[in-house]
Amino acid sequence: MAYYALFYEAVDDFIARRGAFRDEHLRQAREAHARGELVLAGALADPDSGALLVFQGESPAAAEAFARQDPYVTNGLITGWKVRPWTVVVGNEPPAPYVEKRSAESA
Repeated sequence: MAYYALFYEAVDDFIARRGAFRDEHLRQAREAHARGELVLAGALADPDSGALLVFQGESPAAAEAFARQDPYVTNGLITGWKVRPWTVVVGNEPPAPYVEKRSAESA
């Protein structure tokens, strides 16, 4: 499965205005995560002018549908969004089992 990055550009006073829509936004995000579509999501900081949401799937359709239905988008808090394919080269494989390394002195 491929990864898709959804980039949001937010209004200047996003933090002050998001409260009315935050619960619904988070509900949709949690549901997308539970379905296995949304991998990671969060606001960008310094400045707080947007967000990054990473989706996984056969196509960008889930990321695009999320953005179209997101109350932040439909209520004008997000001024622009785009989905881009993301080619992951490190970090998308299961982690190797941890093996404690011991020095010759402690053996």
